[in-house]
Amino acid sequence: MKKVLFAMMAMMVVLFTACTNKTQAPADGQAPDVEAAVNETTAALSEQIEAQDASKFQEILATVTEKVKEFITTNPEAAKEYVTKIQEFLKENADKIKAFAGDNETINNAINSLTAAPAESIVNSLSSAFEDAKDKAKEKADELKDDTKKALEDKASKVKEGLGI
Repeated sequence: MKKVLFAMMAMMVVLFTACTNKTQAPADGQAPDVEAAVNETTAALSEQIEAQDASKFQEILATVTEKVKEFITTNPEAAKEYVTKIQEFLKENADKIKAFAGDNETINNAINSLTAAPAESIVNSLSSAFEDAKDKAKEKADELKDDTKKALEDKASKVKEGLGI
């Protein structure tokens, strides 16, 4: 009996510690380095423009959205600055990109989605999508926690019932 009760308690501890996974905010004074991120991204994009590698160029464009999401979590203003600078780069190099990408619909759509709207609109839409996803994840975690709690309570009552308590 003690082994079963101990195992259940250990399981509860593990489950509750797993459900309290929180992301840590950056320490005070740690602002995201927008310039470094812009330089890294534009250098990678320039390299692929020179190499005329559409698939690698497309992969790098996909990382732009991920970097914006990363900035949103720490500093939305930095995200806007990052998007603005990437937009400027894409607009300045539009002719070179079209020369090798041609009718590549995926690249053209990615560039249009990054350059057609103001940076603030892009950041706001990604921010709201990020918040929605975060809310849904929290709801699922709460559901799982409630289901686990109920299952453990049911199991404990069955054990007590079996012992005649």
